Amino acid sequence: MKTLEFGRNPGQGRGKALTQLKGRQAAAQDIIEVRQVLGTSVDDPTMLIEYIHRLQDTFGGISLPHLAALAHMLKLSQAEVYEVATFYHSFKVTEPTNKEASNIVVRVCESLVCELAGADTLVENLAHQFPDNIMIERVACLGRCERAPAAGIGAHYIAPADVESVSAALEPNDDDAEIEPQNLFSSYRDSGGYGLLRDCLDGKRTRAEIVDALEASQLNGLGGAGFPTARKWRFVMAETGPRYLVVNGDESEPGTFKDRHYMEQDPHRFIEGMLISAWAIEATATYLYIRNEYPGVRTLLEREIKLAETAGLVTCPVIFRRGAGAYICGEESALLESLEGKRGLPRHKPPFPAQIGLFGRPTLINNLETLYWVPNAVQDGAAWHSHPTKRHSNGLRSYSVSGRVKDSGVKLAPAGITARELIDEYCGGMADGHEFRAYLPGGASGGILPATMADLPLDFGTLEEYGALIGSAAVIVLSQQDDIKSVVKNLLHFFAHESCGQCTPCRVGTEKAVTLMNTNDWDLDLLTDIADVMADGSICGLGQAAANPIRTAIKYFPGEIA
Repeated sequence: MKTLEFGRNPGQGRGKALTQLKGRQAAAQDIIEVRQVLGTSVDDPTMLIEYIHRLQDTFGGISLPHLAALAHMLKLSQAEVYEVATFYHSFKVTEPTNKEASNIVVRVCESLVCELAGADTLVENLAHQFPDNIMIERVACLGRCERAPAAGIGAHYIAPADVESVSAALEPNDDDAEIEPQNLFSSYRDSGGYGLLRDCLDGKRTRAEIVDALEASQLNGLGGAGFPTARKWRFVMAETGPRYLVVNGDESEPGTFKDRHYMEQDPHRFIEGMLISAWAIEATATYLYIRNEYPGVRTLLEREIKLAETAGLVTCPVIFRRGAGAYICGEESALLESLEGKRGLPRHKPPFPAQIGLFGRPTLINNLETLYWVPNAVQDGAAWHSHPTKRHSNGLRSYSVSGRVKDSGVKLAPAGITARELIDEYCGGMADGHEFRAYLPGGASGGILPATMADLPLDFGTLEEYGALIGSAAVIVLSQQDDIKSVVKNLLHFFAHESCGQCTPCRVGTEKAVTLMNTNDWDLDLLTDIADVMADGSICGLGQAAANPIRTAIKYFPGEIA
């Protein structure tokens, strides 16, 4: 029986010890450079994604030598660090070290709404105007669908974008010009804001009273699943502490921009709802996860939360985390993995986050808009869901409307409104030269319905029997000028790009579907089989919902895709 001596290569003779370690080693100079950016205390692996963000902010990319240095400092394997850096689309891994980007990168959104608005033409015009000194990168939805097409340069976003507006933005600018806050905290407080939270902190309202009022309001989660908010709070409160609150602000569904809208217009209503939630579940810490494409929103919230903290309204630390360009992190368990500094791979359930969530502790996860409405829902109680209604639905709903309408934007309308009513009564009708042809009721994952079905109520539980979903209520309107095959192909390309790759039905199914759609004649039987496998076998909602555009297109537009 052979034995090997530790430190010796079995191919070497005895006594010839290895003189150096195998693989890439962290160089002293690289460690120094990383410390200069991150500071001396780089010892928290859960901060890995934020560390990579900071290095990229400084150097314009993240080099392999710097990743090796970061792995050394965090006592992680280089494979662990590399797989995180390459998982997220916002990170640009380079080799060798590139301290100054050789080209300016202009990111152009290629999601459905921007494609309809001329993103392809924009890319061609930019390439012609700047053939040598810019790089053009096609990216997934930038969250500015109401002003399509959208583009980004660093932390600056241009919407709508054309050659002239992009040219004007090429000068370095770290500010997001969409937001110009002035006295937001004082204005909100002087108008009666924070009164409910102050009553909670002063003992005038009990936690049980708050949750009972929330339950009476029938406020559901507004991130897409529609789970009753009070019930979710109760699940977490029933678990032994410490507990965490996680705010899901990774709004990445193509066609959705409501969270950004509300943060820009009235951030303190959300902040009060968040702080009431943290108080109600006795959270040890609140983690606020904001998508990387919303730098202005993040800056705004950081500043305004500090004002609330100075006023004595914050009961636990509020910790900001940046997303890194992964649609999958909108799924709650993938979001938790990302917050822990890992790839955003969905977890198997059970256990659910309310039981074992962030860092293994009970965790309440709420969408940003859900918390925005908490103060109103608690104060109104049962009256919250008795606002003007449509059909059997109750209360109001925020609809992100984009596409071929005259007036895109966030429309606060009665829940259960129809697409036709939404277009005619809230959007000024169809855009000039366009006739209503079809619509997506819930963004990329909601399926495609023809205009002949535009009188269905847009609410939870009303569209499933037709193969569609309301989800985050991202309504994308199509006209006679839009090709359904091109629409479906765009959506499946998005899902293939955003699949985390963890499960075969989603990883292979989305790629295979795109390959089949690149042919002139679609094999509808095979596409149907692929859609069925994705819907039945995928771990999370991404792969399951990716089947919706295929199924609805085949069902409602057979003559256009055959």
